[in-house]
Amino acid sequence: MNLVTPELFRRYPTAEDLAAADPAVVESLIKPTGFFRLKARRIISASRKLVELFGGEVPPRMEDLVKVPGIGRKTANVILGAGFNIPGFAVDTHVIRLTNRLKLVSSRDPVKIEAQVCSMVPKEEWTGLSLRLILHGRRVCIARRPLCEQCVLNDFCPSSTVRPPRGRLD
Repeated sequence: MNLVTPELFRRYPTAEDLAAADPAVVESLIKPTGFFRLKARRIISASRKLVELFGGEVPPRMEDLVKVPGIGRKTANVILGAGFNIPGFAVDTHVIRLTNRLKLVSSRDPVKIEAQVCSMVPKEEWTGLSLRLILHGRRVCIARRPLCEQCVLNDFCPSSTVRPPRGRLD
């Protein structure tokens, strides 16, 4: 989405503009992202709800953000952190995988993972940590074949396939 958002927001600078957009035009703008028909409907629907509930402004509260169709806790936490500088810990598939591989949690439930990690980490670190975990999960600690030999965490990661050399420590 990051590649298409500049043109999308140039054409439709406000939620009101997107709420009234022709779906075919939005589809053509976001086509490179895949699933563009569904995404266009959701973008327009979310924009309409923002206009209806919040006068076209993105609200800075989790309770309000999740009222908008297509926005769950993960997206709300990203919006809070990146858009409002309000700490939020976004949990996606990468964060689920990494926090379990690192044995920080033992759960697949995003809400439980969010609560557990947030209880371990200072609030001001939540946003940055979740974004770094997502990036690390995309680039290094990938699902099927993690690149443990390239990982900066491999010397203490309980799931690492890289084993330290045996022998003397002196």
